[in-house]
Amino acid sequence: MGISTLDREGIDRDGHEAAAVLARARQSVNPVLRSAVASLPGSMRRIAGYHFGWLDSDGAPASGDSGKAIRPALVLASAQALGGPHAAQGAVRAAAAVELVHNFTLLHDDVIDRDPTRRHRPTAWSVFGSADAILAGDAMQALALRVLAEDDHPASARAAARLASCVIELCDGQHADCDFEHRDDVSLRECLAMAEAKTGALLGCACALGALYAQAPPEAVEAMDAFGRQVGLAFQLIDDLIGIWGDPQVTGKPVGADLAARKKSLPVVAALRSGTPAGAELARIYGTDEPLTAAELHGAAESIDRAGGRDWAQMQACDRMAGAIGHLSGAIPDGAQAGELLALAELVTRRSH
Repeated sequence: MGISTLDREGIDRDGHEAAAVLARARQSVNPVLRSAVASLPGSMRRIAGYHFGWLDSDGAPASGDSGKAIRPALVLASAQALGGPHAAQGAVRAAAAVELVHNFTLLHDDVIDRDPTRRHRPTAWSVFGSADAILAGDAMQALALRVLAEDDHPASARAAARLASCVIELCDGQHADCDFEHRDDVSLRECLAMAEAKTGALLGCACALGALYAQAPPEAVEAMDAFGRQVGLAFQLIDDLIGIWGDPQVTGKPVGADLAARKKSLPVVAALRSGTPAGAELARIYGTDEPLTAAELHGAAESIDRAGGRDWAQMQACDRMAGAIGHLSGAIPDGAQAGELLALAELVTRRSH
C-alpha cells in the first residue's frame, strides 16, 4: 500500500509507536552523546552535562529531561526505512551529531531570547552566565562535526558537509528571526522562509543523513530532506501556537514568553498581516516600548485568535504535513517501511506542549 493511500486511522493515534521509536533512539544515541560530551574540557563538560540534564549545577549527577530526541530518531528511522536495521545501527553516530547540533542551537537561542527556563529547570546561561553558555554551545557544534569526522562509515564525509551547511542555514534563520523583532513589515513569506531555515533545515538534514547512511540514491536523499523540512515547518507552526497558548506547567516556559518578547512568530505575523481590527489591535500592543502586563499578554493572544492567526497556523501545519507525506511517498513508496517516520511526523502535529 502506498503512503498516499495509507489509512490515516492505521497510524497510531495514541502515540505509542512514536514513543517507542523515541525511546529506542535515546537508548542507542545516549551512550555516544555521553561519551562525546565526556571528551570535552571540564569547563565545557559541566555546562553541556547540565544542559542535557545529566548534571546538577554543582556538577553532581542528575536525572533531568534531556529532550525528546526527535531529530536523532528521524536519522535512525530514515536509515531503517531505506536500508534496514543494519543501516540504522550504522547511523548512530550521525544521529548523535544531529542531536549535538540541535542542543548547540538551544544553548544559543536561550541566550539570545534571554529565556529563564528550559526543560523545567533554569537555562544554562542563567546558571553559568551568557559567555560560558555560548562557548559550551560552540564546543558542542565542533564536537558534532568531530563525531562524524571520526566515523569510518563511507557516508560520514558527505554527512559532515551536509550538517555544516545546515548549521550555516540555521544561523541565517536565527539572524532573520532576530531581525524581525525590529521590523514592522515582516511578510508571511519571509516568516515561513525563516522558519524553514531555523527549524525545517535540521529536521530535513536529519532525514537526509539517515538516507546517506543507508546509501540511498541522491533523489531519495533529497526527497527525505524535503520531507523533513515540511515536517519541520509543521513542527514550528505548532510550536509557535504552544508558545502563545501552551500550559507553562507542561512546557516549562513562562506563559506568553514569545509575546512578551514581541516575537514575530508565524501566528503573530498572520494576524498582523490580516487587515482586521484585531490585527490592528495586536500591532498597537506590539508597538509599545514598555514591558507587557499580564492583561496585555492576554489581550495580544486574544487578538491573534480573532484575527485568524491561530486558525491559519493550524491549517498550515496540516498542509505542510500533507506535503511531507507526498515527499516521503516519493522516497519510500511502501507505507509499511515508512511507518516509524509517519509516526514521528504525526507526533509533531499532535503536540500540545
